[in-house]
Amino acid sequence: MTTPGPLPRVLLVWDAPNMDMSLGSLLGARPTSAFRPRFDAVGRWLLDLAGPDAVAEACVFTNVVPGSTEVVRPWVEALRNVGFAVFAKPKVTEDSDIDDDMLQHIALREQEGYLRHVVVASGDGRAFREPLEKLIADHIDVTVIGFREYANFALNSEVISFLDLEDIDGVFREPLPRMTLETLPDDGAWLPPFRTLRSLLEPRR
Repeated sequence: MTTPGPLPRVLLVWDAPNMDMSLGSLLGARPTSAFRPRFDAVGRWLLDLAGPDAVAEACVFTNVVPGSTEVVRPWVEALRNVGFAVFAKPKVTEDSDIDDDMLQHIALREQEGYLRHVVVASGDGRAFREPLEKLIADHIDVTVIGFREYANFALNSEVISFLDLEDIDGVFREPLPRMTLETLPDDGAWLPPFRTLRSLLEPRR
């Protein structure tokens, strides 16, 4: 009786600094709870993508600014509670980025020989476009998830698949306010203020 080999792997790597920055830019403010992505919904989507015959691995990569651990800890623990691994790196300099760590983890899984599909949550084409296109050339499927407004590298690629994060069922409790000058309907649209008018009376910090 032959022993079955390891199952193929579907790997998600989530670039938390880039995704947070993109979402904040989209909203024009820090996201409230209604506009924070639900990682349990992302996890269910990944399991569905992997199917019953593959291992689904979900990883979030993040920087931790010194002095912010008490703020970050509940979020990290919530991620780990829904089955995500978290790679956390101190943000000690401007160069303390996690892009190389994400690429190293993808390379590790590729070297193991069972990597079938890589999902990257990031809009950082400078860091990811070339490595992801190389994976595709090596017959590994690649999907980028993110926000269409900030993922031009994936949208413009002839080989990388792109999925808007809002198109994953249940990721956001409310629709994102995504009206921009580039997406105006023919009959026009209201663009709400980012702040209340009364904020003009608040002392500047």
